[in-house]
Amino acid sequence: MSLTRTHARRGVAAVLTVLMAAVLGGTGAGASNAEAAAQQTRQIASSVLGTDYKITLTAQRSTEDEYAASVLLQVYTRAGGAWKESDRVTVGDVDGWFWYPLTGTGAVCQFSTAGTEPAPLTVSLLLTPSLGCSQPTDFVLKQGRVYAA
Repeated sequence: MSLTRTHARRGVAAVLTVLMAAVLGGTGAGASNAEAAAQQTRQIASSVLGTDYKITLTAQRSTEDEYAASVLLQVYTRAGGAWKESDRVTVGDVDGWFWYPLTGTGAVCQFSTAGTEPAPLTVSLLLTPSLGCSQPTDFVLKQGRVYAA
């Protein structure tokens, strides 16, 4: 009888060890995926207006939903021979875009700028391949700051 109890205890211990490893392994994998998603950004468009302004569109992956993303429109001005950020706005809603279409081919449907002061800016991005492009969003760039048009 003692031998049977020993085998039973070892079996239970082995099962518990495997279950704990699976739970801890799954938790660790989830955390590393979330951390990787939190750090992901990708510049999807850029334009330089003379020597005054540089404008970029950057996709920023959501930390809450691996499929969602935000889009930042950033404006840079020259300062001491280097580009320095002067303003940034979110295009659309925070986490209102899909990461994969934004970072794939054809993500930017329209990104137009002009070298005038004030400078009109227009952005249209791919929602999904089946839905097509978003409605254009218009902005105005005045003295390094972005305003809704």
